[in-house]
Amino acid sequence: MLGDFCATDDQTPTENSVSKMSTPSQIGYHMPAEWEPHSAIWLSWPHDPLTFPNVEEAERAYVQIIAAIHTSEMVNLQVLDAEMEERVSALLATANVDLSRVRFWKNDYADVWFRDYGPIFVKNQEGKLAMTHWIFNAWGNKYEELLKDTNVPMFMNQTLKMERFTPNIVLEGGSIEVNGAGILVTTEQCLLNKNRNPQLTKTQIEQYLKDYLGVRKILWLKEGIEGDDTDGHIDDIARFVAPNTILCAYEDNPTDPNHAILKENYERLQRMTDQQGKLLKIIKLPMPGYVRDDQGLIDEAKRRLPASYANFYVGNTVVLVPVFGHQNDEKALNIIGQCFPGRKVVGINCRWLVYGLGTLHCISQQQPTSSFKEKQ
Repeated sequence: MLGDFCATDDQTPTENSVSKMSTPSQIGYHMPAEWEPHSAIWLSWPHDPLTFPNVEEAERAYVQIIAAIHTSEMVNLQVLDAEMEERVSALLATANVDLSRVRFWKNDYADVWFRDYGPIFVKNQEGKLAMTHWIFNAWGNKYEELLKDTNVPMFMNQTLKMERFTPNIVLEGGSIEVNGAGILVTTEQCLLNKNRNPQLTKTQIEQYLKDYLGVRKILWLKEGIEGDDTDGHIDDIARFVAPNTILCAYEDNPTDPNHAILKENYERLQRMTDQQGKLLKIIKLPMPGYVRDDQGLIDEAKRRLPASYANFYVGNTVVLVPVFGHQNDEKALNIIGQCFPGRKVVGINCRWLVYGLGTLHCISQQQPTSSFKEKQ
């Protein structure tokens, strides 16, 4: 725990308790943009057939992800036990992954959604890292069996031993997107949902984001795409690719239910300004059409799956982009590649991963590099 820097476990956030103690922002911490240098990526190996009806295909995607990313940043990988570690090591070795670049963390985790239950790392001007540990309530208490993953940051910190800030409110990493220069974008559907923090007003929630993530301006979009059980996470619809540039998911087909949703978000963004008061540059990113559970593996209704190219991960030298076997795959890869000219764009087949209702960004969390040197 952090003493004065950390809310106590029995403290309930109210209007009067916000900002009464020292917060990350007050002592110089902020959340870096995703394209800033990383020391590692955090992942959890898939194992639950209730999440992925075809676990072997999900594992295949993970092997591709780790093979593509491990040469430029360490891979911190949660596994359930030594038996899983041994089997995963063999799979990775077959794909020519340098296992010295993979660090296994044995832990009894429930599922793979590290972006949402893992810590959000923040960094100060000296280059020192800390973690913000928010409450994970499984997207509004939808999945009781996943609630234990809110403890993953505490498990990590038994080894990392970082300063740990605990806002004591619900927040998932996939619900927010920052440019590293003071702006955060999110959705009303998620952060203002009464299944998250019903005791807080919009103004109070904004203050928590400013206090704990070091942002100064919040941009609000309306809602997320169909099939998304997270209540509108931003990482399926709008992503910063530069401090003043956002890739915005856009559905051209006017008969698709996502058309009206994404059109409104795009129009809102066109009126929004950056940290200097200048209009943001908004680039349209196509959607992969209507990706659905054709075989009824999730439910008999053969529901729509939340497939989006915006769920990409920006690594040090590569950008991992979900693809779905759609005609827009190549177009999306080209658009994202133009935004990151110094990085290799790698398409990862996520047709089976998206059965879990999330893809590359949802399963990952970046750990920024640290240049902090302890004073002697």
